[in-house]
Amino acid sequence: MTHPRSPKRRTRLTAALLAATIASTGLVSLVPSAALAVPAGGYADLIEQFSPAVVLVEVTASAAPAGASNSMPSDEFLKEFQRRFGDRMPQMPDRPDRKGLGSGFIISSDGLIVTNNHVIDGASTITIKFADGTEYDAKVVGADPLTDIALLDIEGSNLPTVAFGSSDAMRVGDEVIAMGNPFGLGGTVTTGIISAKDRNINAGPFDEFLQTDAAINRGNSGGPLFNNEGQVIGVNTAIFSPDGASAGIGFAVPSDLVSKIVADLQDDGQIDRGWLGVQIKPVSEEVATVLGLSDGEGTQIERVMEGTPAQKAGLKAGDIILSFGGADIAEARDLTRAVASTPPDTASKIEVLRKGERLMLDVTLANRATAQDA
Repeated sequence: MTHPRSPKRRTRLTAALLAATIASTGLVSLVPSAALAVPAGGYADLIEQFSPAVVLVEVTASAAPAGASNSMPSDEFLKEFQRRFGDRMPQMPDRPDRKGLGSGFIISSDGLIVTNNHVIDGASTITIKFADGTEYDAKVVGADPLTDIALLDIEGSNLPTVAFGSSDAMRVGDEVIAMGNPFGLGGTVTTGIISAKDRNINAGPFDEFLQTDAAINRGNSGGPLFNNEGQVIGVNTAIFSPDGASAGIGFAVPSDLVSKIVADLQDDGQIDRGWLGVQIKPVSEEVATVLGLSDGEGTQIERVMEGTPAQKAGLKAGDIILSFGGADIAEARDLTRAVASTPPDTASKIEVLRKGERLMLDVTLANRATAQDA
């Protein structure tokens, strides 16, 4: 299903990377966000302006082989959440089996659509539905399981679009609007605030979720989270719930990350990330005390894989990594994120503590995708 877009069509995606969310659509032109201050009467004008760019993503998935699981790749995330929180399992707003529904939003007038990877993972057919009943067959331009973002393409023109805003500029307490297709009911709007930022829910190395109390339910996945200027500042992805319904805690992938992933996917359909080739673990309290490390300083190498950039750089099991590429490493996910955010074939400096001695080593990263295939 994955196909890179032609160079001619790549040029149509502007640096602004337009975006929007869920199951409601029609045709409307983009209006600069500066003219969209929310009136005292509420959000009705804003929603009317941008809801046409929010679409329903309907998926038909291939039947799983006998004995195989129909669950999506984020099961490890769910298991980890259960380990941390007991039976209060988080729920992805939608988990397509043979059929599934999610949300998405249009970011270019010729048909680029952002949604969640888990919405379209394993799909044999993908249909985009607009509020006026118009339907399009969609193809996958590319998908990134690590951030749970996917980019779709439909053959359209003069389609309604929305724009990304800055998630970093959002503050706890700022008002937000969630749009989507909860429980297959059709386009639905809920409002709330940003209740937390940089939330780590152990879904992956790029956990910096925006947390909101705006109601997000099954079917909202892939839909946008808007600020009060009508800009997409997050992609609704997961909820924390004991029964699958909104419990007032929802998570959205920040737009600052999404826009980078979308640009990379739009370029060639894949994400190129650096790969070091080590297994790591937290520094134990005993080791930290002996070596005089501060609490939360460094992560320890448990194993160096054969033939990897780490081995070629001279890294050894037992080394404690203190920094990578100039960024301090306080825990395992700091190293994973720093490496994954560095392009392959990039030469970087890595600082390690080995038997009480600080060393600065040179390492050139490999491509994560190629290494995992191997």
